[in-house]
Amino acid sequence: MDARTLEDLIGTLGEPLLRVLSAPADGLATRVSEILLYGHGDPFPRSAPGALVLTVGLPPDQVEPLARDAAAAGVAGLVVRGGASQPETVAAAKAHGLALLAVDEDAAWHHVHLLLASAIGSRPGPGDSGAAFGDLFSLANAVAAAVGGATVIEDARQRILAYSTLPRQAVDEARRQGILGRQVPSSPENSEQYRVLFAAPGPVRLAALDGEELPRLAVAVRAGGETLGSVWVVDDGHLAPDGEEALARGASTAALLMLRARAGEELSRQLTSDLLRRLLDGSADPGAAQRLGFAEGTLVRVVAFALDGAVSMPDEEQTALRLLDLVRLHCEARYGRHACVLADGRVYALLPVTGAESGGTAGRKERHRRLAEDIVRRAAQALRIRVRAGLGDAVAEPAAVRGSRDDADLVLRVLGPDEGVAVVTEVRARVTLLRLRELMDGQRELTAGSWREVLAYDAGHGTDYARTLVCWLEAGGDVARAARLLAVHPNTCRYRLRQLRQHLGVDLDDPDERLVLWLQSRTLGGLRGTGRS
Repeated sequence: MDARTLEDLIGTLGEPLLRVLSAPADGLATRVSEILLYGHGDPFPRSAPGALVLTVGLPPDQVEPLARDAAAAGVAGLVVRGGASQPETVAAAKAHGLALLAVDEDAAWHHVHLLLASAIGSRPGPGDSGAAFGDLFSLANAVAAAVGGATVIEDARQRILAYSTLPRQAVDEARRQGILGRQVPSSPENSEQYRVLFAAPGPVRLAALDGEELPRLAVAVRAGGETLGSVWVVDDGHLAPDGEEALARGASTAALLMLRARAGEELSRQLTSDLLRRLLDGSADPGAAQRLGFAEGTLVRVVAFALDGAVSMPDEEQTALRLLDLVRLHCEARYGRHACVLADGRVYALLPVTGAESGGTAGRKERHRRLAEDIVRRAAQALRIRVRAGLGDAVAEPAAVRGSRDDADLVLRVLGPDEGVAVVTEVRARVTLLRLRELMDGQRELTAGSWREVLAYDAGHGTDYARTLVCWLEAGGDVARAARLLAVHPNTCRYRLRQLRQHLGVDLDDPDERLVLWLQSRTLGGLRGTGRS
């Protein structure tokens, strides 16, 4: 996308996501330079020319002063939630010559930020989301200083994102263990405290869980009704008199920083996915692999994961997304990259051959195969779905990634009903026959000849010459072995082969004739001497 003006932006996203409540003084041709998340209570930037500001948690009575500050900073417009679009809000925007846009009341601010930033063509710089989490550490110190106690900031899953480091503040063992593991220990008592916390509209005081711990002052971090996490302060009895107000202000800032971090991560992941899709379809530029984090010349392999087809259509998309999350989780844990994408109903992962795995083709193949087997096994356990995986060849050039993807897709097509994972080198013969079948299909000069005549003769006379011929070819011309495959006497097999020569003129002594018969029987007839088709 390459939207640069308000008109472009609205044309790209359109209703119902984005509605125009008021146009700016110079119309919708106003250029948009960036998307800013503004949290209520934060200082407004003195200069933000062309910015479009998302008004996170802004009360209606604060729109007028914000509009005044925004106009002074050169802002292009404000974005409000549906419920905030009161007449006074529109009037304030018009009075200061700002655009006023509205999004749905239920829209999550981080999704709005992601879509708008993507629509104007912005790109997150390296470490953007990391910088936002770094700001959370600064915020934790600021809250600790203002409230008067050691502080931690958590996400909604009780993972610790940041913690204060001010000296001489009281801490207990629960805080130490949480920080060391970056995760709050799970317990029924903790669960009950979180239930109370997330149900409260503001800061709550929570008693110590045992005699060795200190009480806590905590507040939920929210943005537009969505709970993003929480902020906890150790209460040693010396908190500031206005500690609750200071904590509430800190939670508002934390919401803004967490939204920015999440939006940056999601936008980065979306851009990565788009780049991987271009690599997979062969349309990426030569530097695409490097932008995904692979050093020049690194061997990579495409792995394709597919549902086995037993999922009902309404659930197929949701199930595929769950599979994508599972594949991404395991690939990131192993390789530290998230080059995974959902395309055409399949999940594709681009796996690097790391330095520790470069000790030969067999070694790196087995490591990738084991990873795929682990994902398939975990999908069956955790998602209750059957998944199959195909691994393409390892390639070194970005232009060859498309070929590795084709290999992986072909593997999925030739896997047997009892096979879950295979590398293309393990099923090369089956893949070759499949490709030959596709090449021969509809080509009269490649499908005509003795094999068709044998099939027609069997159909017209009730004979079993075709299967006899296939068994003989499978047995390498050994009549006794062919007879065992057919469960007949060797003389019966010899008789049928003589009849083939006499009635159909098949020259089994000609190696070229045998080769063509063999290829046509395997690609066109679908017969196997062992009784398998």
